[in-house]
Amino acid sequence: MRSLVYDNAFRARARRTRAWGLGLLAVAVLLWIWLAVLLFTPYETGERGRECTSRFTSENLHNSDSRCVNERDWPELLAVLGASVPVAVIGGVIYTSGSVSHRMAEHLAEVTRLNAAST
Repeated sequence: MRSLVYDNAFRARARRTRAWGLGLLAVAVLLWIWLAVLLFTPYETGERGRECTSRFTSENLHNSDSRCVNERDWPELLAVLGASVPVAVIGGVIYTSGSVSHRMAEHLAEVTRLNAAST
């Protein structure tokens, strides 16, 4: 009976690990959505509410003296993308670890049940 308690605790830890991985992957998706909003939506500058086209389709892409270019510059966009990559990788690794642990516990329980049935 003690092994059943240990097995249940192991599976619960595996499910928690998998949930943490999904949470981190959700954070990465939110960062990617934020990047898409910053990249593809039109915006206004702080000075006199000047309308600017989206950063992705801007005609002033390489014009350094434009107020629109200075308002939403590439380093900010790349920082959002750079922050999302480690979060996505860590989330994927943690989710995979939890899933493998849970599947291995199920496999071991099934092998144990089949061995007990054959004897």
